[in-house]
Amino acid sequence: MYRKFIKRLLDILISLVGIVILSPILLVLWILVRVKLGNPAIFTQQRPGKDGKIFKLCKFRSMTDGRDDEGKLLPDEERLTSFGRKLRATSLDELPEIFNILKGDMSLIGPRPLLVRYLPFYSEEERHRHDVRPGLTGLAQVHGRNALNWEARFAYDLDYVEHCSFMMDVKILVMTVWKVLKHSDTLSGAEQTVEDFDVYRQHSLQEGKF
Repeated sequence: MYRKFIKRLLDILISLVGIVILSPILLVLWILVRVKLGNPAIFTQQRPGKDGKIFKLCKFRSMTDGRDDEGKLLPDEERLTSFGRKLRATSLDELPEIFNILKGDMSLIGPRPLLVRYLPFYSEEERHRHDVRPGLTGLAQVHGRNALNWEARFAYDLDYVEHCSFMMDVKILVMTVWKVLKHSDTLSGAEQTVEDFDVYRQHSLQEGKF
């Protein structure tokens, strides 16, 4: 009952209230991002959602469009400014995803949506992370976030899919607020992401580990 009906209803109510309450903050951040990082202030990227359906994830941009002499984008660590690091460290860059929640692309709580190019590299078991809507935060995020390796991330994601409940969502939400306030388990700069999953899985295949 909770997973099929109540969870979505709560997502709609919480996202509507959140948009109203956070609208001044969203406006200020939009202006700051435009001034400090350029236009557009909102970064969109295709991500797989429930049942693998592709949607456009919305975030505040955290990097510039800096390019080299040949017109190619500079490496991420060179385009990530101190302002962008602060956005990521405080998770403020994630706030526009509240509109994805209202639309139904995402849920407040669930496995984080990863890149589309990772899809061919999932095992049959790992694909079950798409049995639920992806979340703004999730079980993996409160147990290490981007400091986790891929095995641990997927283990937490699948644990959530199997045991999703109202009390689990409340616990994850409380833990998320606590960790954001403490800036816990947050990396920055070139450490902001671990090795890309597709590269990691290819290495695992070559080494016979998968």
